[in-house]
Amino acid sequence: MSHRKSRFSPFRHFSSLAVLLAGFGLLLVQAASLQWEQGEFLKKQGAARAVRTVEVKPNRGRILDRNGEILAVSTPVDSITVEPVVFCTHPDGWPGLAEALGREVSRIADLCATHGEASFAYLARHLPPAEARAILDLQVAGVHAQREYRRYYPLGPVAAHVVGVTDIDDRGLEGLERRFDPVLSGEAGLNRIVRDRRGRVVERVQRIEAVRHGADLDTSIDARVQYATRRALAASVNEFRGAGASAVVLDARSGEILAMVNVPDYNPNRRDRSTGAALRNRAVTDLLEPGSTIKPFTVAMALQSGRFDVDTVIDTSGGRYRVGGHTIHDVHDYGKLTVSRVIVKSSNIGAAKIAMEFPPLLLYHTLRDVGFGAPTGVELPGERSGNLPQRKRWRPIEHATLSYGYGLSATPVQIAQAYAVLANGGRIVPLTIRKRNAPVRGERILSESVVASVAAMLEDVVSREGTARRARVPHYRVAGKTGTSHKLVDGRYADDRYVSSFAGFAPVSDPRFVMVIVVDDPRSDRYFGGYVAAPVFSEVMGEVLRLYDIPPDDLEVPGVQVVANGPRTDP
Repeated sequence: MSHRKSRFSPFRHFSSLAVLLAGFGLLLVQAASLQWEQGEFLKKQGAARAVRTVEVKPNRGRILDRNGEILAVSTPVDSITVEPVVFCTHPDGWPGLAEALGREVSRIADLCATHGEASFAYLARHLPPAEARAILDLQVAGVHAQREYRRYYPLGPVAAHVVGVTDIDDRGLEGLERRFDPVLSGEAGLNRIVRDRRGRVVERVQRIEAVRHGADLDTSIDARVQYATRRALAASVNEFRGAGASAVVLDARSGEILAMVNVPDYNPNRRDRSTGAALRNRAVTDLLEPGSTIKPFTVAMALQSGRFDVDTVIDTSGGRYRVGGHTIHDVHDYGKLTVSRVIVKSSNIGAAKIAMEFPPLLLYHTLRDVGFGAPTGVELPGERSGNLPQRKRWRPIEHATLSYGYGLSATPVQIAQAYAVLANGGRIVPLTIRKRNAPVRGERILSESVVASVAAMLEDVVSREGTARRARVPHYRVAGKTGTSHKLVDGRYADDRYVSSFAGFAPVSDPRFVMVIVVDDPRSDRYFGGYVAAPVFSEVMGEVLRLYDIPPDDLEVPGVQVVANGPRTDP
C-alpha cells in the first residue's frame, strides 16, 4: 500500500484565510451600514409588518329594571378578522378555514378579490369564544380574533319596545338603546401590539387610550308588571281579534312608567325575524281619537268654573241632539241626567251640552293643561305630540265633538299622563322611563275638590250601573272611563271599525297607579271598551296592587263608600 504525503502550502493557507477575513469584513461593513445608515428605515419596515394599533371594544352598559333585574346585557363574543395583504397570499390555509366556518372556499376567494389590498376585513362576526379559538388554532396566516360584545335581552319580547335593540356593531337602533346610546356605549380604547408572521399576538407594547366601558341605565320599568301587562293585553287581542294594542302603567306620584307594552311585538334576540310594524312602539308613536276617555276633563272644566256642580241637570232626552246641521247620538235615551250621571252613562249629548256652555278655547286650554297636544317628554324615541287643534273660528260641531274625544288625537302615554292628573290631586307630573327615588310634586292644574268629584264619578263608572264594571278589582276601589271611538278610514269614520280603550286609576282612597289600555280594531260583536279593555285593567291593576302591598280600601259597607274627601251615599 502506498501513501502520498500531503504537503503544507503556506500560499494556499493564507489565501483562504484572506478570503474568509475579507468576507467577514464585508459582513461587518454591511452590518454597520444597516445599523447606522439604514437602521431607522429597517425598524420602521419591521414595525410596519409586526406592530399594529388595535381598537379595544368597550362593554356596553346594562339596562336594568327598577329592582335591578337585567333587561339588556352584553356578552363577550369574538369576530374573526383577516389582514388581506397577508391572508390572501397563503391560500393553502383556505380549505381548512372554510370547513371550520361552514363555507365554500369560493367565498373566501371572493373576499380576497374585493379586499385583497386592504389591511383589514371581517371574515365572521360574533362567534362564541370557543369557536373563534378553534379557528385560530388552525394557524392560518393573517387570521385574527377581535373581542366584541353581543347584546342579549333576557325578557325577550316582553320589554322589546321599551328596551329596544342594537345593531351588529352594538349601536342603539330602537328604544332605550337608541335614546341613551352615548351613555350605554362608552368609548373604545387603543392598544399597540406586536404580532408574529402568522398574526398571533406576541407582545402588548403600549396602551394608547384606555377603554371606557358604558354605564348602566336604571329604568322605572318593573319587570313583574311588564310581564303581567303583556300577558293580559295579548289575551285580549287574541280574544277580540284586534289588529294591535298598547298599555301603559305608571306611578301617578312620581311619573315613573312601570310598564309599557305593545302587541304585536318582536324578539330582540332574533332581529332577522322582526318587521317594521312589530318594531313600532305604539304607546308613544300611534295616534288615536281618545273618545269618551276625554269626558272627565270636559266635566272638570265645568266644575272648575263654578257654574256647574255634580248635581246640575242636563237634558239628553231623545238620545239625539242637532248641532249645526249634524246629529249627535247617545247609545240610549237617558233622559235628564245629572253631571255625575253624564259620566256614568257616558252621554255624548250631555258632554256636548256642558261644553257648549263655555267658549271653545276654555276646553282647549283645559285639555292642553293636562298634556294633550304636546309630547310628554318621556325618554323614548319617536314620541309624537298628537293634535289638539286651536282654531280661530270654531264650528259648533267641532266644539261639541271635542267634548267627547273626537277632533283631537293623542298617544296612549298622553292619555295616561292626563289621568295621572286626576289621580294625583290635580297636579301634572312629568313622565319618565328612568327610576326616580322620590315623588315629584308637579304643577297644579285642577283643584283638589274638582278632582275628588271627578274621581267619585269615575268610581261610579266601574260600578254595576256604569259602563266599566268589568274593570273592578276585588277588595279595591278603582275609578276609570271607557272609550269606544270610530276609526278614520280613508278620511271617513267607518261604521264597523273601532278603537276600544279604558283609562283608570287605583286605589281611589289614595290613588297611586294609573293604567291606560288601547285595543285597535277589535273584530268582534263586543267591541266596546268596557268589554275589550276594561278586563285587562282589572287583571293587571289587581296584580300591581298586590305586588306593591297596597292595603285593600273597599270596606264593602252596604250603601256607603268612603271617598277621598269623605263618605258619600251611592246614587
